[in-house]
Amino acid sequence: MGKKNADSMQFWTTDEFEQFQKAITDKPVSWVAFNVLYWTGMRQGELFALTRADIDLDNNTIRINKSYARLGKEDIIQEPKTPKSKRVIVIPQFLADILRDYINGLYALNPDDRLFPHTKHFLVHEMKRGCKLSGVNKIRIHDLRHSHASMLIEMGYSPILIAERLGHENIETTLQTYSHL
Repeated sequence: MGKKNADSMQFWTTDEFEQFQKAITDKPVSWVAFNVLYWTGMRQGELFALTRADIDLDNNTIRINKSYARLGKEDIIQEPKTPKSKRVIVIPQFLADILRDYINGLYALNPDDRLFPHTKHFLVHEMKRGCKLSGVNKIRIHDLRHSHASMLIEMGYSPILIAERLGHENIETTLQTYSHL
């Protein structure tokens, strides 16, 4: 159980992520984006679709209700991957503070403007750069999602809560993906 994904799944420990994120503080947009990905477990398309209206800094939550994709040279905002992908993620206070500072630094931001108007190529470039500077092993962007799930498992969260947080359609997906951990 879970073996099918075990060979390709990589993840960072919290210590490895801390080392990585310290190396990329020179680019605030990268630093904030990677912190959001690691501490929430959201998909990169969900990150790129986030707007100011999705962030509730009073209640420390992020609402996931759309996803970003780039087809050809066109940016598309679409429904999330599955119906259960629509969710509200509770975030720690330090991440809310990071987002508050980042949002306050954006010029003339409208509530429906994307907070991270970039593409996966930007993140891949920044991942390579950060890994080279920090010395941590390079993982895929999607593996930050696995890193988050691994952290939750280590903290003792139930598979049901992890499935809800990650927006999995059913608990079997969570069990099949992470049972080897």
